[in-house]
Amino acid sequence: MLEHLLRLHDAARQELAVFQFAEEVDSTQDWAQRHPAPARGAAVYVANAQHAGRGRRGRAWISPAGAALYVTVVRRFARPPAQLGPLSLAVGVALARGLQEIGLRSVGVKWPNDLWVCGKKLGGILVELRPRDGGVVAVIGFGINRAMPDDAQIDQAWTDLVREGVFCDAETLLSAVLDDLLPALAVFDLEGFAPFEADWQRFDLLLGHTVRIVLDGAEQMGEVMGVSSDGGLRVRHAQGERIHHSGEVSVRVAA
Repeated sequence: MLEHLLRLHDAARQELAVFQFAEEVDSTQDWAQRHPAPARGAAVYVANAQHAGRGRRGRAWISPAGAALYVTVVRRFARPPAQLGPLSLAVGVALARGLQEIGLRSVGVKWPNDLWVCGKKLGGILVELRPRDGGVVAVIGFGINRAMPDDAQIDQAWTDLVREGVFCDAETLLSAVLDDLLPALAVFDLEGFAPFEADWQRFDLLLGHTVRIVLDGAEQMGEVMGVSSDGGLRVRHAQGERIHHSGEVSVRVAA
């Protein structure tokens, strides 16, 4: 896969500062962090396979060659870290919009960082923030299953684009999601989460559902009311509404 094969619109291409592709890496997230962030725009790192891919909370990300999209995007942000909490939600919205452009109509986002289709995981997002040179660098990793092997050792219900009837090559998929994502990151840096709120409500798979919140080993039930301005999950419990943040809790839809 080479940069010239990407079919990006002007708005996305203007935000692309660096593009790197490798056949195999440990993880695109770690690979990207071994390089300096561009002064402006985004650096995009793509691999055909990972032998040490990782997801949220250090979980392994199964990464067979050619079966999924493995990408990390690195970008500097002028916003202070306290205002970057909803960044993973904005990334989820942008990726979902890109997937709809290639025909995946039923995609949604499960707070805070998963792409799902009909109750099965299609992809995941991992955002890591690094203070650097007096600012903040966001290292945004994501994986999207394209054509996974039947025997993939994944410990939850999963799906891929082929199983959902969407057939495209890796270059088409990458172009589609970067077309939305790269300009979206620039918008987020300027305006925060507000421009994404309406689409978040459209893609939000938890809104209105009863969920189990696991916090410090204790379980609570509640109804999801949406998200807060800082990216927290608003849940109405029997004792009243509470805002939960992604680093604190595990969330499961109640049966």
